[in-house]
Amino acid sequence: MAPRVLISDALSAAAVQIFKDRGVEVDFQPNLGKDKDKLAEIIGNYDGLAIRSNTKVTAKLLEGATRLKVIGRAGIGVDNVDIPAATGRGIIVMNTPFGNSITTAEHAIAMMFAVAREIPAADASTQAGKWEKNRFMGVEITAKVLGIIGCGNIGSIVAERAVGLKMRVIAFDPYLSPERARDLGVEKVELDDLLKRADFITLHTPLTPQTRGIMNADNIAKTKKGVRIINCARGELVDEEAMAAALKSGHVAGGAFDVFSDEPATTNVLFGLPNVVCTPHLGASTTEAQENVALQVAEQMSDYLIRGAISNAINFPSITAEEAPKLKPFIALAEKLGSFAGQLTETGIKKVTITYEGAVADLKTKALTSSAIAGLLRPLLSDVNVVSAPTVAKERGIVIDEVTRAAEGDYESLITLSVTTETQERSVAGTVFQDGKPRILGIKGIKVDAEFAPLMIYVTNEDKPGFIGRFASLLGDAGVNIATFALGRDREGGSAIALVEVDSNVPDSVLAKVQTIPGVNQAKSLRF
Repeated sequence: MAPRVLISDALSAAAVQIFKDRGVEVDFQPNLGKDKDKLAEIIGNYDGLAIRSNTKVTAKLLEGATRLKVIGRAGIGVDNVDIPAATGRGIIVMNTPFGNSITTAEHAIAMMFAVAREIPAADASTQAGKWEKNRFMGVEITAKVLGIIGCGNIGSIVAERAVGLKMRVIAFDPYLSPERARDLGVEKVELDDLLKRADFITLHTPLTPQTRGIMNADNIAKTKKGVRIINCARGELVDEEAMAAALKSGHVAGGAFDVFSDEPATTNVLFGLPNVVCTPHLGASTTEAQENVALQVAEQMSDYLIRGAISNAINFPSITAEEAPKLKPFIALAEKLGSFAGQLTETGIKKVTITYEGAVADLKTKALTSSAIAGLLRPLLSDVNVVSAPTVAKERGIVIDEVTRAAEGDYESLITLSVTTETQERSVAGTVFQDGKPRILGIKGIKVDAEFAPLMIYVTNEDKPGFIGRFASLLGDAGVNIATFALGRDREGGSAIALVEVDSNVPDSVLAKVQTIPGVNQAKSLRF
């Protein structure tokens, strides 16, 4: 059955056609985002939800989204999506961070010109019949210092444009490499240095606990007197009360704001100040940008629903369409290794170490780790999946370590999962052969070679004669047919392991009899 996507906000006809061309059924209801009751009533019928800013995806709405696999936001901001709730339900949340980058950067530049030359106030005065030529005395931007807080995708475009306008550009961004700064023609500085030196400051950082209120009273006080501040990123980056006070005092000569802490903003402490320019969150409001993000979200969502490719996900590692086929068998292997350990774990898990050796270490190991953790936790918590698993593990205090290294043994790729519980440590290793089927290669350091099968019996025992015959007889007497039988031991007469594929369920009473065989330590039925 073809996946179904609901579009609850306005997207272009071209975006709708992308879904259709890729084999996705589309229900286009562009005003549904404003009707939360109707949306909640039908959300359970869809695999995907495409939105802009009008649709609010709350935890309550997601309670009824039993089929939903992906939410696609046509735009950068996902403030209208409850990310933790979506993650907890295993729903991928995507945005489109590049579709409106140029448009937002251009708006910031336009706002800088507007506040430098007081264009909105001069326009209003002139159209009112006044000719106040001497009232509006602006400043040039040539040779001025522009301080960019956040030099990522949008900030770097602003930097390039500002360099072209002959400004001197400095940037504060902990993630900006010296090489990238040099390529952009900007000087990387610390925040206090930027605040002290900049004639203009423009904000282009995401909203995080570290950046919330970054332009607060203390930091505003550190700025050069006469600075002009532009915010086209997130309203919460600015302490609006402190900013208003600085604008009234003249310490900040002018401000240009496209975003506000509470939107839609019909009232705000910044409104009405003579040295302030305000626009109603127009950063992405161009025909080109709206079309770009709509097309991008349609492509991303359909790629995920049809091919398993994940792009620009907020809550899961990205996987390209080219990577997805390579990852798929290893994702299955990681999940099954986790499931094997999870089905044998009966006490609290303290730590999980996943070691990737060889070629698999060059793949997207974060996605593989998520799959392994999902497999591990699912026997204990049935509603866990690859998206929610890392969060669930963290909530339970489980430490997860990833190790990558070159191949050291006989296999091109090897994944080893080690689980430390309150009472013991257990490890299981496996690989994918050329047939694409995941195989177990080792358990607790004992070599064994077996394919995963839907029904299996795992037995640990002392390596003594007679075990195989007695075991097979018990299963035969119970009418349980053995399909395959894999054995391994650490040494002659030492510890041994049997992995047995069977054609039907093994009653608990039969497993109990197996455990009475001399030398048997454990007998457990497994499902994959």
